[in-house]
Amino acid sequence: MSLLDIQNLSVKIEKKQVLDGVNLSINAGETHVLMGPNGAGKSTLGYTIMGNPRYTVSDGKIMFDGEDITSLSPDKRAAKGIFLSFQQPLEVPGITLESFIRNAIQQQTGERVKLFQFQKELKATMQLLNMDESYASRDLNVGFSGGERKKSEILQLLMLKPKLAILDETDSGLDVDAVRTVSKGIEEYQKRQNGALIIITHSTKILESLNVDKTHVLVKGKIVKDSDGTLVQKINDEGFEQFIK
Repeated sequence: MSLLDIQNLSVKIEKKQVLDGVNLSINAGETHVLMGPNGAGKSTLGYTIMGNPRYTVSDGKIMFDGEDITSLSPDKRAAKGIFLSFQQPLEVPGITLESFIRNAIQQQTGERVKLFQFQKELKATMQLLNMDESYASRDLNVGFSGGERKKSEILQLLMLKPKLAILDETDSGLDVDAVRTVSKGIEEYQKRQNGALIIITHSTKILESLNVDKTHVLVKGKIVKDSDGTLVQKINDEGFEQFIK
């Protein structure tokens, strides 16, 4: 049984059709890359899987771990083990990064977090990501650089340990060193959790250290090509024009 099974999914924003009959199946431990030109619907698919209420499912369904989650709210999907990172992580004044992660874990598990063990794991994970420990006590993303915000997202990923992680342009705007660090965090997630990944990206630098199982090309709300990891290099060499035609 697939961990994620998207069946004939069509989605609208208000009256505009943005996804049209998308089918996608992902097993535990697999890494899938979603690529396509701007405006193809890649981020829309990620937001729809996460349950963003802005997007209306007009047809099809989303199965996760054997359960139909099409109508579930985002918080319930998160509790079941789905994680979405954002292209532009928001600032959240008034709550520290540490408190945010601790509260998220408690909401996800329904159990009280043991503070000493949590702080020990948080410290070790921040070291893995080359994050200054002082960021733990700072308000979430407030005053963070673009690179630190993306590291913060990967820190949350590693601490929350979801079954499925959707990474939306996580490498956007990062320098070479930051991309390496973020890639290292993603690789660590795969090792620790045997977690499934959907990586939405225009760049392939973040993929260099990862084993890509499948690549999907999305054009005008439809998946027009499915292949293995070799398709990434083909797109690098030839672009998306061949699929648009």
